[in-house]
Amino acid sequence: MGRSASRRARASGEERPSGGEGLPRALALTLASALVWGVAHFIAGRRVAGGVLLALYLVVAAALAGAATLYRSELPTLAVQPDMLQRLTAALVALGVLWMFVVVWSYLVLRPISMTGGAQSLGAAAVAVMCLAVAVPAAWSAHKSYVARDALTSIFRTGDENGRHVDTDDPFDGQPRVNILLIGGDAAENRTGVRTDSMTVASVDTETGDTVLLSLPRNLENVPFPAGPARDRFPYGFTGDGAGTPGLLNEVYQYAEEHPDVVPGVPKNQRGPELLKATIAGILGLRVDYYILVDMFGFADIVDAMGGVRMKVDQPIPYGLEGAVLEPGYRTLSGKEALWYGRSRTNSSDYVRMGRQKCLMRAIAEQADPQTVLTSFDKLAAAAKRTLSTDIPQELLPALVKLSNKVKNGAKINSLQFVPPLIYTGSPDLDLIRKLTSDAINSDPRQVSSHPSTSASASPGASPSETGEPDGGGDGGTPKVPSKPVSLDSSCPS
Repeated sequence: MGRSASRRARASGEERPSGGEGLPRALALTLASALVWGVAHFIAGRRVAGGVLLALYLVVAAALAGAATLYRSELPTLAVQPDMLQRLTAALVALGVLWMFVVVWSYLVLRPISMTGGAQSLGAAAVAVMCLAVAVPAAWSAHKSYVARDALTSIFRTGDENGRHVDTDDPFDGQPRVNILLIGGDAAENRTGVRTDSMTVASVDTETGDTVLLSLPRNLENVPFPAGPARDRFPYGFTGDGAGTPGLLNEVYQYAEEHPDVVPGVPKNQRGPELLKATIAGILGLRVDYYILVDMFGFADIVDAMGGVRMKVDQPIPYGLEGAVLEPGYRTLSGKEALWYGRSRTNSSDYVRMGRQKCLMRAIAEQADPQTVLTSFDKLAAAAKRTLSTDIPQELLPALVKLSNKVKNGAKINSLQFVPPLIYTGSPDLDLIRKLTSDAINSDPRQVSSHPSTSASASPGASPSETGEPDGGGDGGTPKVPSKPVSLDSSCPS
């Protein structure tokens, strides 16, 4: 066997020292070949094999360099396409296996002809370490791709599955705005079903990313249902289902889930979102395209996975059930603290916490940078799977990622809350709500107020009484109507 190897070595022109003296050289050249494929084969005189490996190496390097430079702006959109992630996972696995094969092959063509048992063990151990060094990054990257694809396919269905076909050439179907209902669901252990205590429509300009957040209070009463079985049952507005449900807007979701006949043909866990979308669309006089439901308790897991969210707390906020307080000042809130920041009504009101919720959303969006997402990716993906549900199709995600980059990088985000004294929740003026909605989304951004208006909707830290108006009306029962939506940059503590 040794004589045969010697003859092959002489025939190929390679010099292979015998014994342990050639082991350091073989390992050094194997390491060089692990860094640049083909080096070992060129040294061993195997020029054809070395040329093939080097050419393959240059192709892989060029592809990676191109992806990191020429197509860098497209990488976020590719990262939300399950098919691309599946192909990437397979490619990364194949690359890792190929790289290990190159390392082992390089060592085999250079190892000394004869070695002692100790030298053989040392050589094998060194090669194993090199293989591990190239396998770990490939395996880590493949794992991240797999986790991302699993999260995407768990949360987002395809257009064919949910009946929402998307034309990838015109993902927003020529519409100037896309309107997404953001729902905060409170499914506590002491409560049956889901209570939607936070309802905001994000109306986003599909060209500029400028966004208006239109928030409705949970205790809006006598809301009209869309035409159909639901309106037939409640022709004069939703009045609830018995003494335990007085007929507030936050009860619509669960009512639809428990009464499939009011949303015929819609499966369980989709009846609530469908009726709530249609109801809020009617209230605002605005098309609602999609919804995202966030479980409020799972939301805390997302914040924890991010490492917390940094906020300025502008006034003491009761925290927990044991008398703790979030003191004023800049602080990094844990998931549980952020949940209380957005939900506490002690010494304030529903309307004050609505403002805090918008500021919390803004802070999370700003702080969810790629580095934070990457370092906590597994935790974020797992939390998102437990927390989020939506009818946004997978095919729309690349367009939404591009749009979200515009929102994050300089687009204007303004907020309008339909709360007292602007709107009386017991008998809401729907015509006024629709007019203000239309004015807000069609206004010149330069006309948006940079200072909070003197209404309860203006500041997340002020209670209705602090505005000089009673909770539920203005002077003589006439609501004081702010003429412009409020910029979150000015209304959120900073």
